[in-house]
Amino acid sequence: MALAWEKFDSFHRWILENGDKRTDPWLLVYSPVPVICIFLVYLGLIWIGPRLMNNREPVNLKVVLIVYNFAMVLLSVYMFHEFLMASWLANYSYLCQPVDYSASPLAMRMASVCWWFFFSKVIELSDTIFFILRKKNSQLTFLHVYHHGTMIFNWWAGVKYLAGGQSFFIGLLNTFVHIVMYSYYGLAALGPHMQKYLWWKRYLTSLQLLQFVLLTIHTTYNLYADCDFPDAMNAVVCTYLLSLIALFSNFYYQSYVSRKTKKS
Repeated sequence: MALAWEKFDSFHRWILENGDKRTDPWLLVYSPVPVICIFLVYLGLIWIGPRLMNNREPVNLKVVLIVYNFAMVLLSVYMFHEFLMASWLANYSYLCQPVDYSASPLAMRMASVCWWFFFSKVIELSDTIFFILRKKNSQLTFLHVYHHGTMIFNWWAGVKYLAGGQSFFIGLLNTFVHIVMYSYYGLAALGPHMQKYLWWKRYLTSLQLLQFVLLTIHTTYNLYADCDFPDAMNAVVCTYLLSLIALFSNFYYQSYVSRKTKKS
């Protein structure tokens, strides 16, 4: 038991001491403990929330959702702009880009937007809380919880160890998709009268799938290319992306293909 604890303590110290010294002082970055606590609270709310709401009326969050979704659009626009400009000005390669660990203005600009991207994933846990308060429990699917819950760990690791480099492409594509996605949710929150303008919902899922496919191709290429970016991280990202492709493909099939077949 003492040996196991000693190994755990040694591993924990390795996690703390081998991070990016530029990002270590930033909120939630130095240690994984705060992110683990956030995740556990998140799971706890998913378990207890629907039970607490069981005998209550759904909470009217119309104004909150309008403000929240369009605020997320603005944050996504800002992050997309920063990923694009920081990578362009630093002459980033879309094929192979090591992390610049220097304290140069462009390197710090890229590290900063990586942190904002990570923190936006913490904010996005609110999506689940809103579902619970509105008693939209059918939305609390494995896909939803898996995607939201794992992204905070993926990008905590990204900011802790690899704030920049190849990971910028993930942030660039994902923030673009989220501009479109939160625009959809914001418009939907305005009321039922907007539904006739939201016929493009299925194409939003297609856009998400296209994103994952492009990122998988990009990451797989870097697994075999001679690039100074950790293969271990590329392997983890590639495996994760394949899981998202499988889950989102199933969602698309169940929501649009299977339902259409049943109607006909």
